[in-house]
Parts: sequence; C-alpha cells; structure tokens
Amino acid sequence: MMFLKGQKMHKVDIKPMSVNEAWQGRRFKTPKYKAYARDLSLILPASVAIPTGPLQVEYEFGLSNMQADYDNPIKPFQDVLQAKYGFNDSQIIQAVVRKVKVKKGSEYISFSIACAKSQNHEQSGA
Repeated sequence: MMFLKGQKMHKVDIKPMSVNEAWQGRRFKTPKYKAYARDLSLILPASVAIPTGPLQVEYEFGLSNMQADYDNPIKPFQDVLQAKYGFNDSQIIQAVVRKVKVKKGSEYISFSIACAKSQNHEQSGA
C-alpha cells in the first residue's frame, strides 16, 4: 500500500525512537494539559464505535498558528481519546494527519477511527 499515491516509500533500517526514550527524567502533566483533557472529555461525543483489532485514525487540527509542528497536538489528543473510548493507542497502525489554517479563536479538531486497511505495504530501499 502506498500512502501518497505515486510516491515512493524510502526505508531506513533503524529502530524508531519513542518520545519516552528521547527525554530524560520524569515528565509531569501541566495544569494546562489537565484542563485540556477535562474540557475535551466533556465535549467529545458520548460514544464512538471503536472497532477491535488494528486501527487507523484521521486527525485534522484547525490551528491559528501554522508554525506549530503538525505532530505536536497528536499525543495529548490521542491520550484523551483512548481514555474516553477505552482503547489502547498501540492499536493504531495507520494515521492521516492534517493541519489547517484557521482564524484565532476558531481552532478545532476533527477525527475518525476505523479498522485499519490491509497491512500489505510496498517497500523500497533507502
């Protein structure tokens, strides 16, 4: 499977590093994160059908600051989703993530969670 139609995947033989491995010492949730998680939990749909097995997600982040890295909002949002809907984010094997420019005060998050498509991946050398 090719993620971007017509684009060749480049393979690099190295074990991916996790965020947990990249930083030393304990990290603590900030009061701002705790408020975000509380507020998000309250406004998320009451229930979302989560399939069993491998999952694919699609996230769209409406951001007023396009200088923000596209991946910064993923983990905090995903952690709240898994707590709210009772799945483990290790089940996610595919993701599509977009950031969209919006006016300040109009920020949003859209998401979908579905069964992952076939795991047959086309590979090419580095």
